[in-house]
Amino acid sequence: MEENKKETAACQPEADEQPAGAAQAEPQAPADREAELIAQLNELDDRYKRMLAEYDNFRKRSGKEREGVFADAFSAAVSLFLPVLDNLERAAQQTCQDAEYQKGVEMMVKQFYEILDKSGVKPLGEVGEDFDPALHNAIMHVEDESVGENTIVEVFQQGYELGDK
Repeated sequence: MEENKKETAACQPEADEQPAGAAQAEPQAPADREAELIAQLNELDDRYKRMLAEYDNFRKRSGKEREGVFADAFSAAVSLFLPVLDNLERAAQQTCQDAEYQKGVEMMVKQFYEILDKSGVKPLGEVGEDFDPALHNAIMHVEDESVGENTIVEVFQQGYELGDK
């Protein structure tokens, strides 16, 4: 029995000895621990601010994209109705024996222009304005000394402007 006690005692490390490979944990000074925590806090704060800025930029970008999609869809819808307005204008320019019919067509044209105006659509290229090749399409050139050079003298098909388009 004594042998068993000795063997057991030999297998257990003494109180002063530590197992091989065990790292000794040194207690940190409170100032070092505080500096480490402040550094971690600053890092997390910086990451939070960056994420918040990224989210804000994403929100703004998606809002602009949404507005752009709406503007493009509205522009496409308005452009589908413009040939109808052109035909109504041609009908209003024709002489008609029925004055009430003529007046009705003119009222439709006027109402159409009012709706376009309320929607932010403005006619572009009136007679007498300066010709701008970035905005207008020239079909022909007229030599007339009574009007200035690069002046619109006749509009064959009205152009329209919506915002910057």
